[in-house]
Amino acid sequence: MKSYIFSSVFFILTLFTTTHMTAQESTDGKNNYVVLTKKIAQLQPIILTAEALKAEEGDAYGDFQIIICGKEIGDITDPEKIDHFIEKAEKAGVQLIACGFSLNKFKVDKTKVPTKMTTVENGILYNFQLQKKGYKSITL
Repeated sequence: MKSYIFSSVFFILTLFTTTHMTAQESTDGKNNYVVLTKKIAQLQPIILTAEALKAEEGDAYGDFQIIICGKEIGDITDPEKIDHFIEKAEKAGVQLIACGFSLNKFKVDKTKVPTKMTTVENGILYNFQLQKKGYKSITL
């Protein structure tokens, strides 16, 4: 009976310890963030948040990515709407990413996507993949 209890406790501790170690290995001990947004106007407070986290966390701050999806994805092709945010994101070390699925669905000309932005095939899937790597995520 004692060996059964000991074995059970040992197994549970091993499971939780291994899970914790895996999350640390995938983020290199840094705090990484991903935000999925549907509105270009939300880029302003998101970038301000990234700047504040970077200042607050110092060396513990890692990567910050913003994925833009949804029906307003076409706004990223309008220089008057997006250029200012691209500059602010670059200065803050934030990556702006366009959802390819949204670009296709809403028939946005991919050649007009700013060259300083990355395009992924599926923004929602990419968000989940980053979460699996330990990124903290929020959708706005």
